[in-house]
Amino acid sequence: MADLPPLDIPEDGKLVHNITHFARALRKAGLPVGPGRTLDAIRAVAAAGFSEKRDFYWTLHACFVSRPEQSTVFAQVFRLYWRDPRYLEHMMAMLLPAVNGVQEERAAKPAERRAAEALLDGTAPEPPEQGAPDSDEVEIEIDASRTASSQERLKTLDFEQMSGEELAEARRMLARLDLPVKPLKSRRTAPDPLGLRPDWRATMRDAARRGGEIRTLARKAPRTRWPNLVALCDISGSMSQYSRVVLHFLHAVANAKGQGWARVHAFTFGTRLTNITRHLHQRDVDAALAAAGAEAQDWEGGTRIGACLHAFNRDWSRRVLGQGAVVLVISDGLDRDDPDALGHEMERLHLSARRLIWVNPLLRWDGFAPKAGGIRAMLPHVDSFRAGHSIASLEDLARALSDKSDAGEKARLMAALDAG
Repeated sequence: MADLPPLDIPEDGKLVHNITHFARALRKAGLPVGPGRTLDAIRAVAAAGFSEKRDFYWTLHACFVSRPEQSTVFAQVFRLYWRDPRYLEHMMAMLLPAVNGVQEERAAKPAERRAAEALLDGTAPEPPEQGAPDSDEVEIEIDASRTASSQERLKTLDFEQMSGEELAEARRMLARLDLPVKPLKSRRTAPDPLGLRPDWRATMRDAARRGGEIRTLARKAPRTRWPNLVALCDISGSMSQYSRVVLHFLHAVANAKGQGWARVHAFTFGTRLTNITRHLHQRDVDAALAAAGAEAQDWEGGTRIGACLHAFNRDWSRRVLGQGAVVLVISDGLDRDDPDALGHEMERLHLSARRLIWVNPLLRWDGFAPKAGGIRAMLPHVDSFRAGHSIASLEDLARALSDKSDAGEKARLMAALDAG
């Protein structure tokens, strides 16, 4: 391979400095930017020049963007880093609601928030030179050392008690969380020289080619296949904070490689059932959840679990629960419908699924008891009843999936239910 031409870099080095920090911000925002692409960008800018903003933008775009969904994040990071002289104040303004504990995530576009968090993560890069600063400008320093939280503490912290910074870190941890599953043995078989079952048809076909002489005994073994994962997520007002985090987790599972799930189906329910499966398969998590939120019109509304489960059993059960699907119901069980009808729909769902796991954030309370009518109606029809209020509780889902005898808190609560 021929040697690359030397770089024509200005002596002050600001170009390389700023492009390098810009590439780091893109990587923190989720784009797959490495040292190779950074070097390509520096060479491309040195070759194309940077006198025109439009040419400069598209030169960097060609080097750093490889998929269509990455363009929005790139555009926001570029605008904040290169075009806006007061980009730091703009980013702080977008993140202040999260610092103050006010849930206003829809105020800024998801891509803008990701760009702001990426540029403010750790040491903020030095902005491009925009001339001499105004002497009246006041420099504001924010000490964020007290807001830092260790990963061990975050794993056990309740999602509802997390600050905006802690929620962002929790989502990054959930994006790396695995939810593996064991393959299922199918009734269909495949040729296997080490199989325990003789394959008489293959043996006779081979003998027919040899004049009727049987030289070897062909063998076969059951095929393996992967089950589907079906998640039903409650997005009512009492579950809104937990459902947002759980949907981040489901997005990571739906787009993970090598975890074994044949397909991940996701539904939200409050006052009506909404299928958001196609949205979760978008690679960009912010775009996926924004599209899911626009699709689900009953976000932070009331709860009609029985009616929504009836709609699922009627319209979707036969489509997605075949081949031994595992069903996750993420809900607090606080329902306004008839408990008898809810119990009937839960029984139908249980009979259609290979395994039904109920994830309930109310289990975070030590004195939790099945007193609500919805909880009393749902509990007898689940295989496992587990908490879902923290990262550690979601990590335990892997144990419930791999161990059929793992019932979580169901046995204890059923005993309390029978005693009451």
